[in-house]
Amino acid sequence: MTPFRLGLAGLLATLALDQASKLWLYLGTDLVLTQPWRFGPYAEFVVVWNRGVSYGLFQQEGGLGRWLLVALSLAAALGLGLWMRRAGTRLLGLALGLIAGGALGNAIDRAAYGAVFDFVHLHAGTWSWYVFNVADAAIVAGVIGLILDSLMPEGRGAEPERPDGPVPGKSPPPENVSRL
Repeated sequence: MTPFRLGLAGLLATLALDQASKLWLYLGTDLVLTQPWRFGPYAEFVVVWNRGVSYGLFQQEGGLGRWLLVALSLAAALGLGLWMRRAGTRLLGLALGLIAGGALGNAIDRAAYGAVFDFVHLHAGTWSWYVFNVADAAIVAGVIGLILDSLMPEGRGAEPERPDGPVPGKSPPPENVSRL
């Protein structure tokens, strides 16, 4: 599978899982009325409407800020998609697709509801992580993929080019060899 197709698959899977989970929890359950739903001592589902960006920064209560964030998310997803078309590795293609899918998933929420629907809360004792959703998790996974891809040596798996001759251990192809 090409890097672009893998990235596109990641984008579509992220978008589908993100929107399906949010729609199911918001419309198909009573989570809004009966929260939190606890899953052991470290995790729960709660409803948080995030009107800002990551970690609730830059809260936007007005319509202008809302649509500005939607436009920025769409522009970012478009830019990531263009980058994904030129991705040289499957890891890079997938990472970009995950980030773009997460950006689109949260942009859909913001356009439809005026805020992003976050619901996963992880905690232990007095430590508490920010509430997030599938799109946010995909964005984080994509950023980790970008970092890993950037740490890979250039030409991953390709034979190194040597300006001074053939690669050591490889014989050059024979010239004018007669067949017996």
